[in-house]
Amino acid sequence: MKREFILPDIGEGIVECEVLEWKVKEGDMISEDQVIADVSTDKAVVEIPSMYSGRITKLYYADGDIAKVHSPLFAIDTDEEALDSNSSESVSEDSEVNEAAELKLELVRQPSRDARENQSSKVLTTPAVRKLAREYELDLSMISGTGKNGRVLKEDVHLYLNTLEKASAQQITARNKDRTEAIVGVRKIMAQHMSKSVSTIPHFTFVDEIDVTELVQLRAQLKDTYADQVKITLMPLLIKSLSLSLSEFPIMNSRVNDDFTELTYVASHNVGMAVDGRNGLLVPNIKDVQTRSIVEIAAEVSRLTDAARSGIINLEELRGGTITISNIGAIGGISAAPIINSPEVAIVALGKIQDLPRFGNNNQVLSRKIMSVSWSGDHRVIDGATIARFNNCWKAYLESPGTMLATMI
Repeated sequence: MKREFILPDIGEGIVECEVLEWKVKEGDMISEDQVIADVSTDKAVVEIPSMYSGRITKLYYADGDIAKVHSPLFAIDTDEEALDSNSSESVSEDSEVNEAAELKLELVRQPSRDARENQSSKVLTTPAVRKLAREYELDLSMISGTGKNGRVLKEDVHLYLNTLEKASAQQITARNKDRTEAIVGVRKIMAQHMSKSVSTIPHFTFVDEIDVTELVQLRAQLKDTYADQVKITLMPLLIKSLSLSLSEFPIMNSRVNDDFTELTYVASHNVGMAVDGRNGLLVPNIKDVQTRSIVEIAAEVSRLTDAARSGIINLEELRGGTITISNIGAIGGISAAPIINSPEVAIVALGKIQDLPRFGNNNQVLSRKIMSVSWSGDHRVIDGATIARFNNCWKAYLESPGTMLATMI
C-alpha cells in the first residue's frame, strides 16, 4: 500500500520549511520511527521520522528545496509482500555496506604510536635512514621503498618530506582563498523573519544600568546550596524577577495579530532565551514561569540551552513565547538594540557585568557590579513611559533580590 507523508501544519505562522538533508534515498527499506530527513523552519532544525515501515518510493523534494505545509514530503510502500520479498536482499545489502564501512575505517584509522613504531621496525632500511626518520618523526611503514626488496632509501625519505611540504603549502593556499557558501537553513529563515520584524514593527529602544552586586551574591549562595540538584546561573533569577514584573505590567506580556486589529494579554509568562545554536539563533522559551520556582526555572534553562545548542529541539519548546531575553553580555558588549521576536512586543538584551566605581550612602567610592540592559519595544503597543516604569520595577527586584520573596507565590 502506498502512503504519503503530508508535512503537517507546525503553527506559529510557519507555512514552509527547507529540506536540509535526506537520510534515505528512493528504494531504501526503512523501519517505523526511523529518521527520514532533517528540515529547517525559522524556529529550529527538526527530524522527520517515518510513521511506517516499508520502502521509500518517492522523495518529493531535493536537498535545499523549500517544502510547503500540507503537501507530500515523501511516499512509502508498506505492502507486506514487498517487505518480505526484499528482506533478504536488504540484509545482504546492509551487510555489504557495513563491511565496506568497516574496511574504510580500517584504512583511515590512525595507528597508535606503539603500533607505528612496531611497523617501522619491520621496514627494510639502514640505521642512518631510521635515524633520519626519527628526526622528522616519520613512520617508515608509510614510505614506499625504491631499493632492492623494497628497501627504504634516504632518497625515499626526502621525496616523502617534499610531498608533505607541498601538501601543507596547498592547504595554506586554500585557506587564503575567498570562500562562498549558500545562505540556507536556520540562518536564511532567521534573516527573513528578522527582516519582516524590522519592516513591520516600529521599534524603540530604552537603555538603563542595574546594580546586580547583591544578585550575584545571592546566586553564589544558591549555586552552593543546590549544587547537587541543578546548575544555577544568573539567568533563572533574571527570568523569575522578570515574571514578577510582568504581573504588574501585563501589557509587556501581550501580543498583536497580523493585521493589528487585536491585542491579547497572555496569561502565561513564556520567557524566551536567545541561544547561539549550532545552526543559528534559536529562541526556546520556558513555559509558565509565573508558576515555577527558581530551581525549576534553572533546570529548564539548562535543558533548553543544551537542546538549542545541539540544533535539534522540539518545536513546542519554540512556540508561544511572550517576551525574550538575549544575553549578549555572555559573549561581550555592554549594550545592543535587539530586534523584537514577533509577535511579541518587547525584548531585552543584557550587557556584560562590569566592576565599576559608584558612590555609596556616605559619598564613599565603592566597587559595584553593574549590568546594562537594552530594551526594544513595539511602539504601537508600548510607550516610553510604560517601558521605563516596567524596567524600574524589574530593576528594584534585581537590586534588592530579597524583595522577590514578598511577591512570589
